[in-house]
Amino acid sequence: MSSLSPFRALRPAPEAAAQVASVPYDVVSTDEARAIAAENPLSFLRVTRSEVDLPPGTMPYDSRVYAQASKNFEELKRAAPMTIELAPALYFYRLKTDWHEQIGLAGGFSLEEYGHGSIKKHERTRKDKEDDRTRHITELRAQTGIAFLTYRALPVVNALAQRVSATPPLYDFAAPDGVTHTIWRVGGADISTLVDAFRSLPALYIADGHHRVASAARARDLLAGAGARTTAGAEFVAVAFPDTQVCILPYNRVVKDLGVQTPEALLASIELAGIAVRPGPSMPERRGEVSMYLGGSWHTLRLPAPEPGTGRIHSLDVDLLQRSVLEPLLKIGDVRTDKRIDFVGGIRGPVELERMVEAGEAAVAFSMYPVSVGDLMAIADTGEVMPPKSTWFEPKLRDGLLVNLI
Repeated sequence: MSSLSPFRALRPAPEAAAQVASVPYDVVSTDEARAIAAENPLSFLRVTRSEVDLPPGTMPYDSRVYAQASKNFEELKRAAPMTIELAPALYFYRLKTDWHEQIGLAGGFSLEEYGHGSIKKHERTRKDKEDDRTRHITELRAQTGIAFLTYRALPVVNALAQRVSATPPLYDFAAPDGVTHTIWRVGGADISTLVDAFRSLPALYIADGHHRVASAARARDLLAGAGARTTAGAEFVAVAFPDTQVCILPYNRVVKDLGVQTPEALLASIELAGIAVRPGPSMPERRGEVSMYLGGSWHTLRLPAPEPGTGRIHSLDVDLLQRSVLEPLLKIGDVRTDKRIDFVGGIRGPVELERMVEAGEAAVAFSMYPVSVGDLMAIADTGEVMPPKSTWFEPKLRDGLLVNLI
């Protein structure tokens, strides 16, 4: 059974929604966030990345950053303005681009179920990032970042989403990246219908936002330990999308140098390792293939087939590439800590990979085939985690539209 709860969202006035809404805090650098906030003083990045209002060079985990976040949050509530719903509600949230559309359900989800493992994860979290967002939640008394869940599609939810999305929305605007964000409030008997529908789900899956959920759980425990008289922190806010609509793009790899090898020597080493290489397109056409940009040309690598009986993780292309090329031939060990490797979200496309190599920012680039939602769910169901940087979800939700006060 999966719990779904309506909540009293703190949200901006409709005329200010487009300005308040911001990209997730962790997809932009400090310099990028500073530039966005300089052009738009209502940007919610001034809350989630409040170091933009402090002197350049301020460490992001400095105590002044959290104090500034609290100050900016209060200022934004007045300036937007942001008001809290009179009654708890659920929300349908649609993301639409010229190439994709998906509609999910925003509400409160149980941190107890997360702790017990029925809200499942597929990646590990980093303690420093958890520490940061936990402190952000406890000092602001608010969950400002929204998580992205997926679930096995339910016809009753899809039907209700279609009906509600035919009515006038609360918000409907196009963000600077071309994604249109549309939100509808759900109330009355429809809430009971949706809550009952979610009770039939044995599990939910975190797609994007593992650190947000983990930090919400830690904040709940800290606030309970401090004697906070509230149950609001027992839930985290997320938008749950049906698995049939979720879009996963590849998470591509770039390596900064070839060590002592030349491009020709690396290519020869790959072939000597028994990996079939042929001239190919900039994006792989099927699972088991990787497109490699090296020496000014694209090559298609046919990765070794996983051994019979290999688990789901070791059949993923990111793992096969790591074990057959990155580690033995380029000496990339732990991709979490090795400074010679970097990762590029699939939304940037192979053009960005070419640019990085041609500009000397990388020596070789690997364009991956995307992981499937089925892979994600199957791996999460076993309690395992994917290799780092396996999935890039797009389009992304915006922060600042549905905030949960604690």
